[in-house]
Amino acid sequence: MTKTLSLLLLRISLGGLLLIWGVDKIVNVEHGLAIADNFYGGLMASETLLPLAGAVQMLVGLLVVIGLVRRWVYPLQLIFNAASLVAVSASIIDPWGWYLEGTNALFYPSLIIFVASLVVMAFREEDRLSLDAARQRPGPVSWEARRRCS
Repeated sequence: MTKTLSLLLLRISLGGLLLIWGVDKIVNVEHGLAIADNFYGGLMASETLLPLAGAVQMLVGLLVVIGLVRRWVYPLQLIFNAASLVAVSASIIDPWGWYLEGTNALFYPSLIIFVASLVVMAFREEDRLSLDAARQRPGPVSWEARRRCS
């Protein structure tokens, strides 16, 4: 039960993070534009594209949280988190700025988030508390069906 609960909590927290980032792109467009400019070289730095990207990110986050179509959304989640990791890679290499300028130790969790994304992908089949897993379980067998098989 510990592994099952751990995978559920990991999936909910990772999907929740995507939801938060997606909502931020929609309700705080200026913040999203500043992040796009500062960390992603201006990619998606558009008042039109950013909310659309936020909606996609929210959809992926919701699907991760509920554990639906994990075969497709886990790789998307990994791509989103890999992009964040690459964007702050200097802070991963030198979190205290001893050798590289403009780094920040607060960005180090990006590495943890990326690795957690790999973990939920690796243990996808063992996550029994997802909607995907519930859809694959056979339905309950009736008393009448059991009696006939005996």
